[in-house]
Amino acid sequence: MDVQSNEAFSKLSIEIARLHSNPQPPTVLPLATAIDHARSKLHSQLSNTGIGVEQTIKHIQEELAPAFNASSRSPNYYGFVTGGVTPAAALADNIVTYYDQNVQVHLPNETIATEVEDRALSLLCELLEFEPTQWPHRTFTTGATASNVLGLACGREYIITEASAHRTDAENSVGEVGIVEAMRKAGIDEIQILTTVPHSSLSKAASILGLGRASVKCIGQDGVSHKFDMQLLRKLLEQPGAASIVAVSASEVNTGLFATSGLAEMQEIRKLCDMYGAWIHVDGAFGILGRLLADPKYEKIMRACAGLDLADSITGDGHKLLNVPYDCGFFLSRHRNIAERVFQNPNAAYLASGDDSDAIMSPLNIGLENSRRFRALPVYASLVSYGKAGYRDMLERQIVLSQGIARFIIESDDYELLPESEETTDEIVRGIYIIVLFRAKDKELNEQLINKIKATKTIYVSGTSWGGKPACRFAVSNWQTDIHRDLPIIEKVLQEVAGETKIRK
Repeated sequence: MDVQSNEAFSKLSIEIARLHSNPQPPTVLPLATAIDHARSKLHSQLSNTGIGVEQTIKHIQEELAPAFNASSRSPNYYGFVTGGVTPAAALADNIVTYYDQNVQVHLPNETIATEVEDRALSLLCELLEFEPTQWPHRTFTTGATASNVLGLACGREYIITEASAHRTDAENSVGEVGIVEAMRKAGIDEIQILTTVPHSSLSKAASILGLGRASVKCIGQDGVSHKFDMQLLRKLLEQPGAASIVAVSASEVNTGLFATSGLAEMQEIRKLCDMYGAWIHVDGAFGILGRLLADPKYEKIMRACAGLDLADSITGDGHKLLNVPYDCGFFLSRHRNIAERVFQNPNAAYLASGDDSDAIMSPLNIGLENSRRFRALPVYASLVSYGKAGYRDMLERQIVLSQGIARFIIESDDYELLPESEETTDEIVRGIYIIVLFRAKDKELNEQLINKIKATKTIYVSGTSWGGKPACRFAVSNWQTDIHRDLPIIEKVLQEVAGETKIRK
């Protein structure tokens, strides 16, 4: 990097740090004119000489950036469970770019990067009330989708090995002989993924791994689809010729509801899986952080998170409730031996680890990527900066706002909270985590609700569907959340949107 480029980068780094240390008021959504203007300024041909670093930064800041979805940086952005970025994580991410570490091989005499990653993952385990030594296969990924691929890949290896153990003493690995041959040797006719209301990424992971989207079977209870039908679970687990992965949703994406509601349920699932050689994978993209809670008023959520440590593997998203930059996910597994069987990068002498005999595994041998961004540093920085109490405070503020929104909707004449429930208002509100699913009672308004809310340029929400009809979803996940500031804004927007419809009629 030449002197001019280095100075420009340093100035930009200082500006980014300043912006995050002094958060600006909520920004409005980008206008269509801003997008059109930015589109017209995109370079359509590669220049022979280039325009220089200073002009490039100016081009990005002044012409392109206004057309990005800047609302995602605002605490009034409630779409897609997109967290913000804490100041500590923002600064660390800038340093990551500056040093451009490729965290792939553990080389303790040459870089501390893999040790920082391992320590960040250990601290993350502590944050989630997991004993770090019980999760020796741990790594950062691009996100929960990639982590789900890791979870199903490890699960696939495990259940085939378990089935093979009853037929032969020879090691039978999908990683070595392929899934067709491994299943033949193990006497397996079918691999099934048993779950309830799964995130779409689970089916995507199944497709990537050759298990097929059809292998994902939803076995929820009638009328309570996010809860396991335990009798059906047992029936499918004991099916001859079938090997199973049980995927537990820790906070389902549409409603925020958990697949289990107490330790006893997870213990029963664990017992069944041990009996039939099944693997338990927890998709905890954002629900896993519920384990942070300690106040009895969150008892319902705390119970739902109890026993998640009984799983074989767990996935989570850092760029959600951890509030670190995209992209960042994490994966934890109890089975270190399976990691290398599945992800070993063989026959590459130039990628050999150093002679250090400590417990840190080279990341390229335990995950998907050979080349990896140093995404651990923002996580480390944010965890060290805020600690357990700081993150608990963030989460509690997010839950309090979510529950405030839910109570407002329940008491409103214009909206209804989803899914429908026969519980009392207080019981319903106590079960709200960070997702609030609802719809307008007026059919015409409900068809246009998402666009009308976004058109106010005050808050941003995401659209979805429930029961075959359009629905709207708040996802509260920003570290800047403040109920005293944010709830009145939300209530005003929803009242105004409903009021406009009434006046028109």
